[in-house]
Amino acid sequence: MSIAEMDCFCYNYLMISREEVIRIANLARLELTEKEIGKMQKDLSSILDYFDLLKKVPKLAKSERASRTRSGGITTRKDEVLEKPASLANNLIAAAPDKKDNYIKVKAVL
Repeated sequence: MSIAEMDCFCYNYLMISREEVIRIANLARLELTEKEIGKMQKDLSSILDYFDLLKKVPKLAKSERASRTRSGGITTRKDEVLEKPASLANNLIAAAPDKKDNYIKVKAVL
């Protein structure tokens, strides 16, 4: 499917009803104005249209998916430790405004 077709597809809303939007808003404990309900109808319909588009994507057979992973279709790098110069960490710690025992002190987050 071309980009132009996808753009066109996005505007073929399968519009969900006003009542469905209100029910979803109630479940999410949201209070929506009439304007927001209309916008949510468009937005949620657009999202559902994309899901519909994804349903139309051809699926690989199970055997084809398995063969792709075995044949190297997915490449991974070897897991190895890369030695980094200690001077980099030391320079960062030295540049920190507040430090203790080779650690940078920061304010509590929680």
